[in-house]
Parts: sequence; structure tokens; C-alpha cells
Amino acid sequence: MTTLLKSATIIDTSSPFHNQVKDILITDGIITKIDTNIPNKEEYQIVELDNLHVSTGWFDTSVSLGEPGYEERETIKHGLQVAAKSGFTAVAINPNTQPIAENKAAIEFLINKANGFATNVYPIGALTQESKGIEMAELYDMQQSGAVAFGDYTKPVTNDNLLKIALLYAQNFNGLVLSFPKNKSIAGDGVAHEGVNSTLLGLKGIPALAEEIQIARDIFLLEYAGGKLHIPTISTEKSVRLVKEAKKKGLDITCSVSVHHLFLTDDELHGFDGNKKVTPPLRTKKDTKALLKGITEGVIDMITTDHNPIDIEHKKVEFSTAKDGTIGFESAFGALNTLLDADTISRCLSVNPRNRFGIALNSINENEKADLSLFTPEGDYTFTEKDIMSTSKNSAFLDKKLQGKAYGIFNNNQLILK
Repeated sequence: MTTLLKSATIIDTSSPFHNQVKDILITDGIITKIDTNIPNKEEYQIVELDNLHVSTGWFDTSVSLGEPGYEERETIKHGLQVAAKSGFTAVAINPNTQPIAENKAAIEFLINKANGFATNVYPIGALTQESKGIEMAELYDMQQSGAVAFGDYTKPVTNDNLLKIALLYAQNFNGLVLSFPKNKSIAGDGVAHEGVNSTLLGLKGIPALAEEIQIARDIFLLEYAGGKLHIPTISTEKSVRLVKEAKKKGLDITCSVSVHHLFLTDDELHGFDGNKKVTPPLRTKKDTKALLKGITEGVIDMITTDHNPIDIEHKKVEFSTAKDGTIGFESAFGALNTLLDADTISRCLSVNPRNRFGIALNSINENEKADLSLFTPEGDYTFTEKDIMSTSKNSAFLDKKLQGKAYGIFNNNQLILK
């Protein structure tokens, strides 16, 4: 199959065509020609879209897809179709399935189930058995079967020595360890950021300290044990400072932030909308500003949707009892595009996450594999339920003003458009 992308603005700082408008000819999944005007001589599959932009394929480092165990929330097949139409050519799937993805059989199931799709799947194996934080899981076997990192998603490692041992052990095969930033004893049974809004609304608060003290502990352990550590979805101003200081020391540490923590604050909680109940909780405007500054300074390495489908039975309930989580595929680019420029979005959605998780990064150049996200940065709109393609509809972005949309992807010799 030969596909011709017409008049595409190329966003790829490693490409000689960066920021240029070019035609891109793709034959059997390989970019064979990039030029100002490529004529349609052989009945190519033509892609002509308004203000088309292409970047190296976006990779989402924190995705939950229900299956196995929670298929009513989302299946792998449908979830990957939504990811592709939302611009993602690769996703890392969290181990919060049933059963927990804690052994090679579970990792191989996910990889085999995703075979043949345009969006690639890279499983994250559980760090501990059943994600209970007591015994370390079979890290090496999972890595050999295709796991790209190890963590218990939103369940923090409370046992300091266990995390130390995991950091030491994973060095034998260059494994990446994830540690969710939450001190459970300080967070308690809080449901919202501890501050003015939680007080006004009568909601039990989660102090920013609960996140920051855990990150400080993780940094001390990393400094002692060595290894590779990734802190997912940080959310506070001081967390940014802690990571910045750790990087200055030369520690092998990275971190991510979710789209919703950049775009939304705890002011959203006044409607007691369960879709706004996430973990970490939505923070203050001061925190979102610090997070955005952390991105521009390179302290925060990557951005994730933290896509987590939750069925209506667990969301349309009292706020304090609603399950944490929001879907994020469909709204991700439109939200980020209101806050950041295209180069920064590409760096945080593609270049940095791929490099950290060991996923191939192909430049937009001739004789390279076509692994492309297609989008337009233009067009203001209000995000509504009709924009949601996911099975679950628990979006924190409903009724928000966004700008720009993903058109789809070209990857694995497949063109997927919304």
C-alpha cells in the first residue's frame, strides 16, 4: 500500500524537514519520499486534511484498558482503536487488571491480544505480587516477555526496603522502576486536595505533603541504591522542585504529569462531579503553573493522559465514594494545545517517553518507518460527550473549551483516521 500525505507541516526537531510543509510518500510502511509537491501518479491513497500537521508518534506512558477483568469499562480492541483515532501510536498499559499483570503469561496475553493493531502496546508489569506491596513480582521474566517497566499503578510502595531491593535488582537487566507518589498514612481517606476548596465543600483533604514526602523518600532510596526510577503523575509545586534537585545530583530519575493536572484545578470540585475525582487529586492554580514551568524547563520529562475508564456505576455516585480516574485519549491534544507549543507537546508525548521506556523513535525522514501522529492545532470547540469514543464516558474535560484535534495516526502500515 502506498499513501501520500499532502501539505503536512512536519514537527520533528531531529528531522531536516522540521517546521516545513511537505508531501510525504509512504510505501509499505516506510517513508520513501518527502518533497514540496509529489504528484499522484499511481493512484496513491491520498490524505488531504485541513492544516495537517504530523509528528513522531505519540506514546502514552500510563493507560488502563480494563481487559482482562473489567471489559465493561473498556476492551483492548476498542481501547486501541480510540487511542489511534486520538493520535497515539503506542501506549504503555498499567497492570491494574484482574488478574494483576504480575507474570510473563499476563504480559504475553496483553502483547498477543494487541497484535495487528495500528497502535502498539507495551505492558507495565506489576512491581509486587498482586500489587499488594509485600513481595516483589517476577520482574526479570516479565521483562524478557516484553514488559517495559514495573510499578503498581496508583498503589504506592509503602515498604521502603522493598523499593530499595527492587531498584537494586532491576539494575541487572536495566529495568525501569515506577513508584507512585503517595504516602498512604498521610493521605488517609482523603478525597480531594487539602486546601480552601476542600474546607468549603466539607471534603476530606489529601495534603500536598502526602505526595512530596513520598518523592523525597524515593529520591533518598535512589541515591543509596542506584538504578532507574520514574515518578508518574506528579502534581505539586514542591514535587517539581524535589525532582529538579535530584536531577542536579545526577540521579537517574524521570517524572510525568497528567494532562488533567495541567489543565484543571480543584476549583472544579464545586459541582461534586465524580468525573473530577482523580489520583493524585486536582491541585491549585499555583501548582498547575509550577507544573507547566517544570515542563518548559525540562524538569518534567513527559505528559500522559493517565487514561482510566470507569463504568457509570462507580462514577455516578456520591463524590467521596466515586472511583478515581478519568478517560483522557480524546481530549489530550486539544487540552495540551491550549497550553503548550507543538514542539513541546512532541517532546513530552513522543521523544522523552520513548527514550525513557526504551521504545523506538523514528525520525520523519526518508527511509525511516512511518510512525506518525496526525493533527491540526487550529479550531476552538467545546468538548462534549459526542467527542468521546471510549466505552466509559468518565471524562473530566466535559464542557471544557479546547483547541485543535487529533486526526489519527499512520503506523504499522495502517492509516487510522477519526
